[in-house]
Amino acid sequence: MSLSLRSKIDLLESEVLALRDLIEVAKALGSTIDQDTILRVILMSAMRFAETPAGSIALYDSVRGELALHAHEGLSAEFVRKERWTVQPGGLTEKILTGGKTLFVNDTAATPFFTNPVALNEGIRSLICVPLRVQSRIVGILYLDDFVPREFDRERMKLLSVLGTFAAMAVENAQLHARTRQMAITDSLTGLYNHRHFQQVFSRELSRARRYDNTLAIIMIDVDDFKKFNDTYGHPHGDKVLAALGDLLTEALRSSDLAFRYGGEEFVVLLPETDLTNALQAAERLRELVERKSVAILKGISPHGVTVSGGVAAFPRDGVNRSELLKNVDDLLYRAKECGKNRINYREDTGRDR
Repeated sequence: MSLSLRSKIDLLESEVLALRDLIEVAKALGSTIDQDTILRVILMSAMRFAETPAGSIALYDSVRGELALHAHEGLSAEFVRKERWTVQPGGLTEKILTGGKTLFVNDTAATPFFTNPVALNEGIRSLICVPLRVQSRIVGILYLDDFVPREFDRERMKLLSVLGTFAAMAVENAQLHARTRQMAITDSLTGLYNHRHFQQVFSRELSRARRYDNTLAIIMIDVDDFKKFNDTYGHPHGDKVLAALGDLLTEALRSSDLAFRYGGEEFVVLLPETDLTNALQAAERLRELVERKSVAILKGISPHGVTVSGGVAAFPRDGVNRSELLKNVDDLLYRAKECGKNRINYREDTGRDR
């Protein structure tokens, strides 16, 4: 048997194995929406086909101009510790993003634009970089690394573009699922979480607080005289007030706090691991922010802004279950309205509210 015939048989066997891998990747793509699971399957298939000992897949955030590591194999702990990195002008990644085509580097030591100190310290001497494209948009890069210089068979490596397409599909599907899920739990007017999601999250956070013996505070606020505002200025301007409330809640609260549109002009905030004193400070900060900023928001619509009233309760001080906490915070809000509005109400240790 001639060497050329042996080489052809080896090539065919390699391509058969690669096609089997592609079938497995396609199955994985159809059986799970977990992006990182699929990306790891794709990475391992690509490494087997290219016969490289290491590789990674990083996803690209075009807004921030950075990549985030999502799958890796055969790389040191020090290398993968840097989970995010910025695209450097003139560097390897920028060339891939601007060129949009698979890039082969046979010897990094002889490649002027390969200057990444982390990759150089890792000992990467040759690599293949496959852009992951969704139409004309690059959503990530598949890197296949070797620790010795080598000549890659570029014709044979064309099959990697199919794996790159599968990877891009996985990213697109995951992003679509995330957007769909976000729409299902978000109030379209305010951009806050909706009432249905509040019920789910409230149960979860209360269980967590109970399990770990933590505090959990809840704020309920309501726009004062909102019906009168709507009757006077019209529902479109009322919607503007509610949308502004969504923005002001986001501005006033910590990133760990969770804000919801409870219904109509009523809003709820959950503050994990927060006691009554700190929750009162957050509620008062929000009340003051609405009173001050709504004047400018409603300029040209109303001669004055709007105000909110609120109630604040905390677990376990004001209730040990969902129904107790919701009833108490709702009662506190109602009495804040009765006592003159534009105020935050809470229950004192004496049992009276203030």
